[in-house]
Amino acid sequence: MIHPTAIVSPDAKIGKNVEIGPYAVIEDNVTIGDNCYIDAHVKICRYTTVGSDCCIYFNALVGAEPQDHRFYRGLISFCEIGHHTVIREFVTIHRPPFEQLKTVVGNHVLLMAFVHVAHDVVIGDHVTIANHTQLSGHVHVDDGAVLSGFVMIHQFCRIGSLAMIAPTCLIGQDVPPFSMLRETNYICGPNTIGLRRANLSPNTRLAIRRAIKTFFFEGLSSPHALEQIAKNNNDCPEVEMFINFIKQSNRGIMPGNPKYTGVNDDVRDALESGATAPRG
Repeated sequence: MIHPTAIVSPDAKIGKNVEIGPYAVIEDNVTIGDNCYIDAHVKICRYTTVGSDCCIYFNALVGAEPQDHRFYRGLISFCEIGHHTVIREFVTIHRPPFEQLKTVVGNHVLLMAFVHVAHDVVIGDHVTIANHTQLSGHVHVDDGAVLSGFVMIHQFCRIGSLAMIAPTCLIGQDVPPFSMLRETNYICGPNTIGLRRANLSPNTRLAIRRAIKTFFFEGLSSPHALEQIAKNNNDCPEVEMFINFIKQSNRGIMPGNPKYTGVNDDVRDALESGATAPRG
């Protein structure tokens, strides 16, 4: 199932039931898993591994040399793509400029058209990144995060698990897990829909929302807010993840919306806990 115009290195390892389209280029030291679809004009560069059941669409460039002054030809570094991942048109993914390191895209990831994944980026599983979003070097995106289109992320920033990023955001600091970052570049609360889709219990969702509210919207300093969250946490691992993410931040945390007023908190608390919403 390899088109006669495709150029496939004899050193590449191609799995079973792999389709490679017209004018695709598969370089040396590439491994492609079973049941993959490689569209026309795709280039998969050396030292790249693609897992099984992946689809890579027209003109994508996977495992390319990085845009970094420290890189030199002949340096061996890697690009690793997980299983069941979809890479759409004109996506670019670069390997690191450092020996033996790797850029990683996880399992069940969707990278929409024109997404750029720079060197040393690590993307977790079940992540969705929409069109034209750009990830600078060393960015980490944790499992289940959703990034909308035209988002720009500064190098070394982290996006936490199940975070939701609105379109056109300019991200220069970390976004904690379970949080929602609005177009205004402020955290506005939890990613409520994402938490429900992840099948988290009502009590867990409530604990997460209260932790986010305490940290961002109660006017406390970061150490005092984390102390208060930990004091009120009843062994919820998701809240512990939230606390640890903030403690481990090197770039700082994106700010909360200063216009947040806390309207309808009682209603939200009741809904998250599964109780009947108060009247009035």
